[in-house]
Amino acid sequence: MDRYRVTLTIGARTIMRGWWSDEATAGRKYTRWLGERGGREGARITLTDEADGGRVLKAWPGEDR
Repeated sequence: MDRYRVTLTIGARTIMRGWWSDEATAGRKYTRWLGERGGREGARITLTDEADGGRVLKAWPGEDR
């Protein structure tokens, strides 16, 4: 099972999801998806550690948006 999950949601709908075993690879995917899809209205992108109880490592936009 791959440990790190990157998810793109728009509103309540999951648009894309991917899993990687390596955190650095998942982090690069997170950054890539942010650049490619982060400008869409209502987009939210998260990087989650599934082995750590689903802890969110990175999220865009942040809580202040």
